[in-house]
Amino acid sequence: MNTHKKSDASQIALEEKIKYHFTDASLLNRALTHSSYANEMRMSKENNNERLEFLGDAVLELVTSEYVYKEYAELSEGDLTKLRASMVCEQTLSSCARDLILGDHLLLGKGEDATGGRERDSILSDSLEAIIGAIYLDGGFTNAKEFVTRSILSNIKDKVLFFDSKTILQEIIQTNNTQKIRYKLISEDGPDHNKTFTVAVYLGNDKIGIGTGRTKKAAEQEAAYQAILTLQKNNDYKIQI
Repeated sequence: MNTHKKSDASQIALEEKIKYHFTDASLLNRALTHSSYANEMRMSKENNNERLEFLGDAVLELVTSEYVYKEYAELSEGDLTKLRASMVCEQTLSSCARDLILGDHLLLGKGEDATGGRERDSILSDSLEAIIGAIYLDGGFTNAKEFVTRSILSNIKDKVLFFDSKTILQEIIQTNNTQKIRYKLISEDGPDHNKTFTVAVYLGNDKIGIGTGRTKKAAEQEAAYQAILTLQKNNDYKIQI
């Protein structure tokens, strides 16, 4: 991925994944161009994806606001704001970007690429917002809304459950059990720049979930998510999102 412009084959492959075909291919190319690559290639600032990210963020907020307004008629303005924030947080967006294998198509500077930029949550989430902005400019609001609905809001309850799992698990335990939960680091493997952590979550002395991740926080979230699934299965707890 050292060329300035994405190959036609790469662009077509990504368009198939996002289920949108650009009339102006340069918009997609710009959405994939990280500032590290633009700086390395001495490109002007308007050729990286930051301005498209700004635009895409606004489109995403509007589409998500409409979604939660219609789907959660019982929630107050404050609760709607919190729910929307959890839906469009960095972790959720980066997860959606990974579903599209977006990292493989990004133009990154050599240093950013070498240090794992293609898997970095911040880069993936920003690039996904840039894609939204590019679709908006190329095909209008309706096409951008369809992409957001299809690629981000579908199965959003499962995504929110996962990325807010520690909070949700704590609420379940406080409501249904007097015992406390605790997280324990089981192992960490790999070199410093690419570690994998394994964490278990306990309810009292009982291990109720285990998870792995690139950070301790991510491993804890995975462990909490697995614990929630176990509690739901064994005790029929109902999770409201």
